[in-house]
Amino acid sequence: MNRLIALFVLLIAAFPLWGQDGEDIDLEAFVERLFQFQDEDIQYDDLYESLLQLYTNPVNLNRASRADLEGLYLFSPLQINDLVAHIETNGKLISIYELQTIESIDLLTIRNILPFVTVQEIEDGRPLWEKIRTEPNKYFILRNTRTVERAFGFEEGLFDGDANQLYGRFRVSHKGDYSFGFTFEKDAGEGLNFNNGRNGFDYYSAHAMLENRGGFDQIILGDFQSQFGQGLVFGAGFAPGKGSETVQTTRRSSTGLKPYTSALESGFFRGIGLSKSFNRLKVDVLYSNLKQDANILSDTTYSDFDEFVNSIQTTGFHRTRSELGSRNTITEQSLGAALQYQITRRLTAGVTSLYSSFSQPLQRRPNNYNQFEFVGNNNFIGSAYFDGYWQNFTFFGEVARSSSGGIGAITGLQASLTSIVDFSLVHRNYARDFHSFYGNAFGESSRIINEVGTYWGLKIKPNKKHEIALYYDKFRFPWLRFRTEAPSDGFEYLGRYTFRPSRNITMFAQFRQENKERTIQPEGSNLNQIQSTRKRNGLVDATFKVNRNFSVKSRVQFSDFLLAGETTRGFAILQDVNYSFWKIKLSGRIALIDTDDFENRQYFYERNVLYAFSNRSISGLGTRRYILVQFKPTRKITFWARYAQTRFQDAATIISGEIGSGLNLIEGDTRSEVTLQMMIKL
Repeated sequence: MNRLIALFVLLIAAFPLWGQDGEDIDLEAFVERLFQFQDEDIQYDDLYESLLQLYTNPVNLNRASRADLEGLYLFSPLQINDLVAHIETNGKLISIYELQTIESIDLLTIRNILPFVTVQEIEDGRPLWEKIRTEPNKYFILRNTRTVERAFGFEEGLFDGDANQLYGRFRVSHKGDYSFGFTFEKDAGEGLNFNNGRNGFDYYSAHAMLENRGGFDQIILGDFQSQFGQGLVFGAGFAPGKGSETVQTTRRSSTGLKPYTSALESGFFRGIGLSKSFNRLKVDVLYSNLKQDANILSDTTYSDFDEFVNSIQTTGFHRTRSELGSRNTITEQSLGAALQYQITRRLTAGVTSLYSSFSQPLQRRPNNYNQFEFVGNNNFIGSAYFDGYWQNFTFFGEVARSSSGGIGAITGLQASLTSIVDFSLVHRNYARDFHSFYGNAFGESSRIINEVGTYWGLKIKPNKKHEIALYYDKFRFPWLRFRTEAPSDGFEYLGRYTFRPSRNITMFAQFRQENKERTIQPEGSNLNQIQSTRKRNGLVDATFKVNRNFSVKSRVQFSDFLLAGETTRGFAILQDVNYSFWKIKLSGRIALIDTDDFENRQYFYERNVLYAFSNRSISGLGTRRYILVQFKPTRKITFWARYAQTRFQDAATIISGEIGSGLNLIEGDTRSEVTLQMMIKL
């Protein structure tokens, strides 16, 4: 009874928090805090998709494992320990706001986790079809995106289809029970027809998953991904990497098999996955048969194969005769397994393996830096990993070996040193001949190969108003890399200070520097030299929530790049306004960009329609603006309309094709996009 009375008081105190946040979340602010600091063109759509899966299928705190809690990247080791201890002592949580009774979990943490967790305990013994029919998390989305200006490929009639990008998705799911869905898409320039063996849309994806049925933890058919250990063999899902969240994001959790719902046309399995537990032992197995894009070659000048491919194409574009000719030309078959054993309450260990076979051998066109890349038809990779915790320390590691003999290894720890200080340490070593096709572990590069490094992260929260986040990463590359014709090394550090004077005001300043080496050819010389480069980025950001319907955000960001004694610079100024009234939400931005060169291109995230992720990199002198309108006439129907435009001011940028290149080149100084989307909750 005392617990219920205390909880009632907490609910009254937390009512303004509930009313302000409601069911929505500022995903832009969330991903900016967790995702990597952008300095290269990385595809973030898959990460964003994994985040949205958490959003639509919240984790039940009363049933969540430590891996589930750690996979949210929102709890510190101390907070996880205290939450687990609270549930063991007092029983299941009655409300999410009961977390306020746990000393280490502050109100800001509760606000951050609200969209991703639940404490609902509803036993539903109805037949599966009846549950699907009445499931509230059931929707259909249809989207059309189009660039207003015509690109070179359309002007010359080189593309197979029109300029519309069409996307559709259906999904019905319930956490811990089932998930069914399908996705279809055609990119701009791709045809939409049923002739000559074509099936209408260019890309289809579908999955069916049942949980805790037929003696299995999971049965999944169709398209899926998997995550085990630290991602050396299986590394799918939400893995932000280095960013301003300097502690929690350094470790990955074994979240197992997950449905694949993204429109990205690579990086997933297509087949069957099974998961079953035997007391302390959990076994996962998978089989995949996936068609991949590639150009089949027969150049005997550097290959002993009669036919081979240089690489698997991952763009997913099938617009031109050449792109259509490479569509689904090779088959990749995969057979994988993961065994995880709960040794003690505090220690888990596991092993993984993955065998991949290609219908055509892979062999890159030889040059100095890629001579240790994978060659052949078949690759086997296996690993062993562990996860353990002691008091407020979490330890983790994984070591893997590919069939080439290359070794990949990563180990680290996270710790809550005090109630206000969190710390992380990670060391990784990925050999130059380590080959992992589905790995995605922590590191400096986008691929886990040819890298050795040590990372230190620190986060200090003296009180709810102030937060300091720091990291330092020292790395080296034992072999040559693209644009670096010798073994090289470098370092990177970041510092971020966040100030929250009130619940409605958040301000932060961030600075980051990265030093690497690069090959250059000095003017007047025939010999290449290795020179150190220095890239610095900084930003100052302030967000003001005037009331629950109106907020503004201002940002200034800048950069400079030093190479061979010459420094170039760039900056951007951004102003956002968000306003909601009646059944309408409005979001807008105007940004001014001025950079000396491409090295100083300015990156920023943008708000977009639901399930569409937008991150931009712009260089030159120009402006970027957008307006997003959301209209929800009923509880079950939502419409979005978005207009975005980039306009350049300097002739040099326009002539260089900054707003496109090759078939995507747009003449003039402007590029505009229109997006329309409808969502129906069924």
